[in-house]
Formats: sequence, structure tokens, C-alpha cells
Amino acid sequence: MNILIAERIKELMKEHKLNQVQLAAKIGLKQNTVSAWLLGKKEPCISSLWALADFFDTDIDFLVGRKEY
Repeated sequence: MNILIAERIKELMKEHKLNQVQLAAKIGLKQNTVSAWLLGKKEPCISSLWALADFFDTDIDFLVGRKEY
């Protein structure tokens, strides 16, 4: 997995003061899925990237490291 995705998710979680359980609940997933992303064990699927981008009011390009803000 591109480590940048995990770092971006961590950064956004910190900005929004969310833990893994809270983020998972907000986007309709299990905490262990979010944990696997943050540990680099799994990559978010496209629908999860959309959910993350919508929730954090950003775009997928930012999440995957193609854009900077």
C-alpha cells in the first residue's frame, strides 16, 4: 500500500479529532478495516476512498497523494 494514503488518513483524523472507531462509524465500516489501512496491511477500495473524501470534504487525489493542499 502506498504509505502516503495511510499518512493522509491519519492527518485528517487528527485534524478532525477522530479515533479509528469514530471514523469507521462515520463512514460505515468496521474499526479493523480502518486499522488495516493505517498499518499498511490493506488499501481502501474505491468506494471507501469516495466515502473518506466525502466525509473529510476533500478529493481522492489528495488522499492518494496526487494533490497537495
